[in-house]
Amino acid sequence: MIGTIIFDYIMALKINKYKRNRKKAKQFFIFTLIVNVGILVFFKYVGFIIGNINSIFSINIPFNELALPVGISFYTFQVLSYIVDVYLGKVNVQRSLISFGAYVTMFPQLVAGPIVQYETIEEQLNDREESLEKFGQGVERFIQGLGKKVLLANNIGIIWTTISAMDLGSMSVLTAWIGIIAYTFQIYFDFSGYSDMAIGLGNMFGFDFIENFNFPYISTSVTEFWRRWHISLGSWFREYIYIPLGGNRVSLGKQIRNIFAVWFLTGLWHGASWNFIVWGLYYGVILLLEKMVFANILKGVPAFIKHIYTMLLVMVGWVFFASPNLSYAMEYLKAMFGSGNHVLMDSAGIYYLYTNAIMFVILAICSTPIIKNILDRTVVKSKSGYMNTSLIAYMVILFLATAYLVNETYNPFLYFRF
Repeated sequence: MIGTIIFDYIMALKINKYKRNRKKAKQFFIFTLIVNVGILVFFKYVGFIIGNINSIFSINIPFNELALPVGISFYTFQVLSYIVDVYLGKVNVQRSLISFGAYVTMFPQLVAGPIVQYETIEEQLNDREESLEKFGQGVERFIQGLGKKVLLANNIGIIWTTISAMDLGSMSVLTAWIGIIAYTFQIYFDFSGYSDMAIGLGNMFGFDFIENFNFPYISTSVTEFWRRWHISLGSWFREYIYIPLGGNRVSLGKQIRNIFAVWFLTGLWHGASWNFIVWGLYYGVILLLEKMVFANILKGVPAFIKHIYTMLLVMVGWVFFASPNLSYAMEYLKAMFGSGNHVLMDSAGIYYLYTNAIMFVILAICSTPIIKNILDRTVVKSKSGYMNTSLIAYMVILFLATAYLVNETYNPFLYFRF
């Protein structure tokens, strides 16, 4: 990370120095991109590449797995956005090494996002507003995220961990669906919880980070889902991959190429494994169909039907995402859809449904804006300034989350791979 900071700081100054000499600036720009992407590939993908080469050619190239530097996927994309924007003249070069280092190592969002483009906080690095009111708002947002992660994601995650460890060959259809529904809630509350905590910590220090989630599970199309899910990653790929390739302003063939290029890279960004690549291409196919085939059909379909359609496709996608490998994902999908000898339901599935029904209802409600709207209505402006009448609710959430962390050992970090 320190090497990346120093290298990109110097290269940006070089690119800016030769901005009137486009040929020279382009040479520094391309060299900088190659080095940054090369570092990411070396640490994250070399093992995957060598493993596939060994498998395809039946050879044995030795390779020891490397420890993944903390937050490398996130901060690499951040420095790339900075270098590209400096080269294009969209932002001024940062002449303070300390300020640039602060941008790269921004601890609130370093390990789990959101991906902060330099353009969005360029001015905030040196000129931001800090106030007691903003600090209080940040604390509230942090507690919201902590509650999501600890009280919701962790509790439902136990169900997925238990079911995913079962024998897939004897798993019932009901059990398989309960498992993936549990993971669907876990991944959302885990990741959005971390994003909320990052945004809250940023507020405490005077930074305004972009929103990363906007209730994606209320979507009525997969296209809408991806406008609401991991917004910072979608924005990054749109701005730095999709649009430079021509976006939708090119021929139909090139539009298809652009869509699949973006979703192949989206899958690969998430992990060096074929199941992540298939997960990305899976969404590429669906989004292409919604854009070019289903657009008019979906307009006439009732909203609740579109919502069911969206969530079914999203949950199928999560099977690829959650699985350790592609073969496991295919076997799990067979269990979900009853292919082979899988019975419709068994005592295990009924038990998990019965004991977690209330939890599923709570999670479903919390996946909508209902709770947020209730909390927002309790926040009022008084003559003496900012006053939050939901203070008790936040204190209860903080107390319960802290108690859980003290007493429970199950506290997975789903995004450790990224």
